[in-house]
Amino acid sequence: MSPIEIGLSLVGVLVPLILIGMHIGVALIFLSFVGVWLMRGNFELAVKLVSLTVYGGISDYIFATIPMFVMMGLLVSVSNVGKDTFDVAEWGLRRIRGGLGMATVMSNMVFAAVTGISIASAAVFTRVAVPEMIRHGYNPRFAVGTVAGSSILGMLIPPSLLLIVYGVLAEESIGRMFLAGVVPGIMMSVAFLALIAVTAHLWPRSVQSAADRLEFSHSETLGSATVKLTPLVALVALVLGGIYTGYFTPTEAGAVGAAGALVVTLLRRRLTAENSRSVMRETGYISVGILFLLIAAGMYSRMLTMAGIPMEVGRLIATLGLGEYGFLAVYILLVLLLGMLLDSTSILLIVVPIAAPIASGMGIDLIHFGIITVIAVEIGLLTPPFGISAFTVKSALADPNIKVETVFLGALPYVLVMLLVLVLIVVMPWTTVWLARGAF
Repeated sequence: MSPIEIGLSLVGVLVPLILIGMHIGVALIFLSFVGVWLMRGNFELAVKLVSLTVYGGISDYIFATIPMFVMMGLLVSVSNVGKDTFDVAEWGLRRIRGGLGMATVMSNMVFAAVTGISIASAAVFTRVAVPEMIRHGYNPRFAVGTVAGSSILGMLIPPSLLLIVYGVLAEESIGRMFLAGVVPGIMMSVAFLALIAVTAHLWPRSVQSAADRLEFSHSETLGSATVKLTPLVALVALVLGGIYTGYFTPTEAGAVGAAGALVVTLLRRRLTAENSRSVMRETGYISVGILFLLIAAGMYSRMLTMAGIPMEVGRLIATLGLGEYGFLAVYILLVLLLGMLLDSTSILLIVVPIAAPIASGMGIDLIHFGIITVIAVEIGLLTPPFGISAFTVKSALADPNIKVETVFLGALPYVLVMLLVLVLIVVMPWTTVWLARGAF
């Protein structure tokens, strides 16, 4: 067999291995090792590839970004800032039909700017927003769907773990990727708010079925709202402002953000011996898991390059005459299909090493391509049968009367809106590259 045939065969074996339960990182390392061994006919060379990749794969300074931002997000979750953000948004939008749904979207938008993890947003606002919406007579399907749908903002609005992973895989600046997510994140948030407003106006019973509205359980003033929002706004300004001005590198911004989140948690007296151990343990689990996957992805990328798959696929696409938009359409469809079966990080590890060189060869800006990829991947968090955000909402709610099917149905309008925003971003590259390319 030729190297290209070996490479394609191993790519074809990858998804079945994952579906039968093999860990994505183990599968990537195993297939990369086998691929190099078969292509070069040298067992020792394959072993050397493994050792060199493990040693050098994550030794770069930029990889310290991952544990720093993970720790910042976990500390912010512990500090109970998410509930305060929702309380303020709830107070500000209390007189608007569908206001609690809008408050959930806006809270997720702000919360996303310091967590970077969609699952964290889904878990926090399921406990905070869903009971409050149901208490005020909101349709349970609308309530859980809004939380699940808006939780995806955690992976689009910077800092985002998926943007970090993509930046590493595509060898793009993490700082530029963060800035590229700002405008699309705002577009997505505004689109979600518009969806709620239109739905509440045209089909009010599908949003809030109660005939009368209850009084809110807490009082808020402009002063108390300012006090509650100040820590979160300060963290966002510190991290993103430092990156945008060039005062911090992304790694330094992560460290400063984690330190700031620690100060906020201490000042709010939310840090105990028990949850501090939990934060450290979860930071280690999440960071090590991601770094291990990046080591595996490094091996996988080298094997693909050695087989010549990106160049061969690029030539095939050129022969078919798909063009830039044809290629993006096929690519997005593939990512959406994978999103029904695999988690977000796994999809990036599989497709980016193959697709990024092809996109670059076609003249597509890799920062623009990265935002397209992340949005397409995030849609998978809301689509069955995998739909991890939907399952997170269901498990965090622990209400036997609300089934996971209800969450998927409630999130469906948000999936359609995400697809619409994705199309707009595809045809308007300036939405992603304008801020990112102008920053450095």
